Amino acid sequence: MELPRGHIPIEWAERWRREKERRRKVIQEGEGFEQDDHELKRIVAYNDISIGILKERGEWSSNTTESGDRVVMYCRPGHASEVYQVLKELRERSLLTDLTLITERGMSFNVHSPVLAAVSSLIQNRLKDRDGEIFTRGRVPDTVRTWSLCLGPELDHVGMNGVQEFAYTGAIAGLNRDTIAQIRAAAQALEVPRVLDLCAQEEERMNKRVYEEEKSKMSAEEQMRTSIQAIRQLWTERIGCDVVLDVDGALFHVHRVLLAASSDYFRGMFTCGMKESHQPRVALPLPLASELQHLVEFCYSGALYLSWGFVFEVTCASLQLQFQHALSLCLDFLKHEMDAGSCLDVVSFAEAYGMAELLEEAHDFVLRHFLEVSATAKYLDLSPGRLLQYLRSDGLSVPTELAVFRAVVSWVQADSERRLILAGSLMAGVRFPLMTFREFQEVRAVSLRMESSSDKEVELYSLALKEFGSGIPQTGEGCRVRQPRDALVLVGGDRLNPDVGQRLPSRELWFANALRSGTGLVKQVEWRSLGQMPEPPRFRHGIGVMEGKLYVVGGCYYYTQHDTMKSAFRYDPVLDHWDRLGDLQELRSNFPVVVSGGRLLVLGGDREINSNVGSVEVYDGESDSWSFVRPLDRDLSGQAATVSHGEIFISGGFNYKYECLASMFLYHPERGTQSLADMTHNRAQHCMEALLGRLYVAGGICNLRSFYADQTACETYNPATDSWSSLAPLPLGHVGAASAVLEDNIYILGGYCQEDQSESGLVHRYSLSTGRWDNVGKMPGAVTDIRACLLNLPQHLRQ
Repeated sequence: MELPRGHIPIEWAERWRREKERRRKVIQEGEGFEQDDHELKRIVAYNDISIGILKERGEWSSNTTESGDRVVMYCRPGHASEVYQVLKELRERSLLTDLTLITERGMSFNVHSPVLAAVSSLIQNRLKDRDGEIFTRGRVPDTVRTWSLCLGPELDHVGMNGVQEFAYTGAIAGLNRDTIAQIRAAAQALEVPRVLDLCAQEEERMNKRVYEEEKSKMSAEEQMRTSIQAIRQLWTERIGCDVVLDVDGALFHVHRVLLAASSDYFRGMFTCGMKESHQPRVALPLPLASELQHLVEFCYSGALYLSWGFVFEVTCASLQLQFQHALSLCLDFLKHEMDAGSCLDVVSFAEAYGMAELLEEAHDFVLRHFLEVSATAKYLDLSPGRLLQYLRSDGLSVPTELAVFRAVVSWVQADSERRLILAGSLMAGVRFPLMTFREFQEVRAVSLRMESSSDKEVELYSLALKEFGSGIPQTGEGCRVRQPRDALVLVGGDRLNPDVGQRLPSRELWFANALRSGTGLVKQVEWRSLGQMPEPPRFRHGIGVMEGKLYVVGGCYYYTQHDTMKSAFRYDPVLDHWDRLGDLQELRSNFPVVVSGGRLLVLGGDREINSNVGSVEVYDGESDSWSFVRPLDRDLSGQAATVSHGEIFISGGFNYKYECLASMFLYHPERGTQSLADMTHNRAQHCMEALLGRLYVAGGICNLRSFYADQTACETYNPATDSWSSLAPLPLGHVGAASAVLEDNIYILGGYCQEDQSESGLVHRYSLSTGRWDNVGKMPGAVTDIRACLLNLPQHLRQ
């Protein structure tokens, strides 16, 4: 069979050719890659790449190659169940079954030997003996071998079906008082210890008057993960491997049924009657053996170890060999690990392979980070057409239009002999009317210098001057108007009024539809209404976003001692519908909400005025109820919390004496709290956000002798070193403000100034690239004790 190679762009084919020659010397002829596995500490080595495979502890982990490339582990959490679902379907259709179990009663059962060997010591030992005979003879069979095993008379179809069901699903649905004896007999005959354990647990349950779920009982998902780890161990020991994949002399011994369960390509090859379905050795026309190494590893672990040094090659191989789930992880890497130095490569790759969604993501990244991208060497290789496309985009995110002009100049000067003639057309993408007079002085100086040093006819300054003098259209069309994919949403809040009787909490929801950049540093947010929450209005509440839905919990609806609430609501933006949820166990206000591990948690808060708590509750969507988990180690309110890399961090807040704290700690619902380095400054009713592996703390109030004062100092925490460092301070106080991270910028929204009790109705944005806080406009409604989040809203709301 001629394997399809698809369309390989010239630049990628050339890159592969060079890599192939460079790595060939480390691949031993006829042996392939070393497959001696010390389970979780395995090292896969080829040429200058040495990847430490770390213990699977979540969706990703990271390491570095010897050449300095950062290697990130991306895992597919449901890999085991996905693989076993396909294995079950293959068995039901008698496809790729290589082992027939025959009982003395004349019954026969066709199974996949690696699947059964993962649970049965008997089958595993027989596989070892069979493979030992093959290697002793020194001759590889000419065709795929099938084999059979005769079993004793004590086995019947009930017991055999139970063991098979467990091998393919991790559970036995029909295990009960009537079947337990037959299933135990089959498990004993086939030496299946995990099924014997299930039988023992079931027998213990039956002997109890009241059923009590055993905490030690493994779920079906856990059983399947254990089984696929056992199949992985068979692979590393080359037990039962029935096909050898040959990539230009590099050999990979694998189980064909695992390949078929992970790849549509191999499933078609091995089940559709092609000649490869009977061959014990199959040649593959991949450019590099290393790509197949990654994909074979994925079959057995559900993990890919990726870096920018080889992710494009692995992605191409995933496409070519139709490893759909591996391809999904590659695309996740390309989207989530994209940076200024790699985004233009992603643009080229996505364009070459027609990946529209990835291309859109990459284009959007370039527009969001144009300042950083324009400082890279790859930017200087952009085609003039592509560069002009970016320059003309309304979504180009830059601090000032002068930055756009400088980017054009750097691109032209990289090859001035050929590019200067293009400068005039590129300058058409610079919006000169958005510059200040001081900024335009630099335009004049640079333009005249470029014109005087050229022997070509260019009139850059006159063109720029004409544009600059034309002014901004009254309609505002000359502004850069960026519409982020996610909308920044404001929920509830309050407005200060000296007359408490005139104060009215808010039910309003607002969202930032677009970000406008005007002349110089003039920025503003385009706000739109998103409707109202159900009654009553609320402030000092908690909000969280989970699975695209907004959760609004607790808070206060007025200002007296007993106005704290325990009610909860959920908003679905797609349906534009609110649902009332089960109430909290405790009344709460002035507390944070976090989403971690697919769970919504509320942390501490005020039960009533001047009475805070340390309890923590978690929401169960199936039962629509809240339950207590491990409490905080102290009563807290006004603290900030956020999640970074799956861990919950909590900073500051009021203690039981209502003193502002400088504390920082980790919290886990089962393990409790772990103290970390204190902040430099104490604070409460502040904001904390996670961005690019660090935590940023801003705003709030602090202790100042016997009273509170605005805390304008800002700082950042590095979890890797457990240390704090200072940031640029806020221009004014933001107490009880909202915060969010939008497009790698930190937004602090509203609040009030403690010094004069005035509203801080401004929005400040912190940019990592500039290291400063910029004023980006005003709040649309309520400004204090408000909450913010990001939501993906339907497009009709944003048009």
